[in-house]
Amino acid sequence: MEREIILEWFRLGDMDLAVAHNCSTTMHPKPLEIICFHCQQAVEKYLKGYLTFQSGEAPPKTHNLVELCTLCQEYDEAFGTLKVGCSKLTMYAVQTRYPDGIELEESDMVYAVVSTTGLKYFPPLAELRETLEQEDAQ
Repeated sequence: MEREIILEWFRLGDMDLAVAHNCSTTMHPKPLEIICFHCQQAVEKYLKGYLTFQSGEAPPKTHNLVELCTLCQEYDEAFGTLKVGCSKLTMYAVQTRYPDGIELEESDMVYAVVSTTGLKYFPPLAELRETLEQEDAQ
């Protein structure tokens, strides 16, 4: 799979994370649902970028982060450590976008932003991104 596509997955994830950070620091009241949704989207894109690299194919069309994490774990066991966090973030994909969704508290938002930021720098993802960006620069 071309590295441009993989880097695009990461770039799109970075944009979602940037939106979450911006909304969490500049908006009052904080749009908790929007922030948590963008965190879930960022993680989904980071994992799909990794899967695209490893498999050479388009990733599955799912919002289930545990499923994506399990697929990533087939390539690197370290992804197993992310499943608990992915489980919580998965519910933000759909349930935050509708009136009868889940009720969130500021602590949910903080957890989502911190977890997503940590996952962005998770060693297997960060190392892959660095390698691809170096190759791209050459």
